[in-house]
Amino acid sequence: MNEFLLEGFPPVVDPDAKVLILGSMPSEESLRRRQYYAHARNQFWDIMGELFGAGRDVPYTTRLQRLRTRRVALWDVVHQCIRAGSLDSSIESESVKANDFARMFDQCPGIAAMFFNGCKAEELFHRQVKPGLRDVLAGVDLIRLPSTSPAHATLSKQEKVACWMQVLDHLS
Repeated sequence: MNEFLLEGFPPVVDPDAKVLILGSMPSEESLRRRQYYAHARNQFWDIMGELFGAGRDVPYTTRLQRLRTRRVALWDVVHQCIRAGSLDSSIESESVKANDFARMFDQCPGIAAMFFNGCKAEELFHRQVKPGLRDVLAGVDLIRLPSTSPAHATLSKQEKVACWMQVLDHLS
């Protein structure tokens, strides 16, 4: 299997964002289509449909706008890495270059909660980003949610939706 240096996407964010949802690194399908969570079996957009009316039935640009309107930002922890395939477990740890979160917090000082889409996003953030941002993160809630990836099938979609409802609690 070939390994390539992959580069993620820019954030989907407005300066008044209150919540930041973080994945690890876009899948092969997402990179190919240049869209967050593009894999047809990933439940992210299904869950966003339940929470914000930003489901797969809505054009991609409209979905992103609906998140921004609700003050939800979307990004990944990883800016660049080497990974064979799409699995988080295939990310070569020593190749990871994290996104610039100091700049994100400068541009969006109202972010009060960060939600990690699964364990790998949380792990990478705590290892690669958090040590350099301890002061900035002092008042920010850091919350891991169940992964929306098709590789994480231990919970039903409705169980995941119930967990992801926490995002709404941080927007009120």
